[in-house]
Amino acid sequence: MRSSNAPVPDARAHLPVLFNEVLTWLAPRAGGRYIDATVGAGGHAVGLLEASSPDGGLLGMDADPHALAIARQTLERFGTRVRLVHANFEHLSAVAAECGFVPADGIVLDLGLSSMQLNDDQRGFSFHSEGALDMRFNPDDAVTAADLVNTLAERALADLIFEYGEERAARHIARAILRARPIHTARQLGEVIARALGRRGKRHPATRTFQALRIAVNRELEVLERVLPQVVEVLKPGGRVAIISFHSLEDRRVKNFFRSTENLRVLTKHPIVPAPEEMAANPRCRSAKLRVAEKK
Repeated sequence: MRSSNAPVPDARAHLPVLFNEVLTWLAPRAGGRYIDATVGAGGHAVGLLEASSPDGGLLGMDADPHALAIARQTLERFGTRVRLVHANFEHLSAVAAECGFVPADGIVLDLGLSSMQLNDDQRGFSFHSEGALDMRFNPDDAVTAADLVNTLAERALADLIFEYGEERAARHIARAILRARPIHTARQLGEVIARALGRRGKRHPATRTFQALRIAVNRELEVLERVLPQVVEVLKPGGRVAIISFHSLEDRRVKNFFRSTENLRVLTKHPIVPAPEEMAANPRCRSAKLRVAEKK
């Protein structure tokens, strides 16, 4: 947990992924109402507000109160054009209605873990972190990654790693974790997995396990499935939604929902991926995929 007087992470550490592409497809205009349901450090939100000046409005939501504090600083210059709410996007419909953003002209969801979260040693998202094995976006949530790692039965842990991490060595990893319990820090878990699997190319052997634990702790796939129908409900006819995903489990759900929803028109036949220049500047964006749809 972060102490109350800990420094706020630098917003510049987070580069908004596919920034220009999101703005191009959402095409913000003056007077429009836009929702950034994963506002993070406010990168996409700045673009939406600048492009919708002088009177476009933005509702920013985030489950992470630390990210929201950064967004509040970043977006302060836009004054009353901005509403920021600490809430998970699974509550999109209720928050949008309460704040007067129904119907909305555009919605953006950036489903990825931000660099500022990954680089924060106290959050436990990185296998290089000396911090507690936490991984919660919202520190008020009950379950941490350490709870799962130290309490789940071997088969349940292996199933979690296989399902959410698509890790073929899930059972081998689960056995190694049980032998090493208790595990308290992210680095400790990363080292346990590295010893169990050895190095396998450029990717750290713990990458998929850490993804699986983060997804489970934050119920990421569950809340994604909950928010997708709400997006359609909140958008006005002609309004657009842009969703950036970072692994196949998310992207598959977004693609299938877009294609199966009668009152959505899919605008991106194939997902948009970062240009080589963006990947060179921000290697963490290399797995990003953007899909856009418009409400009929």
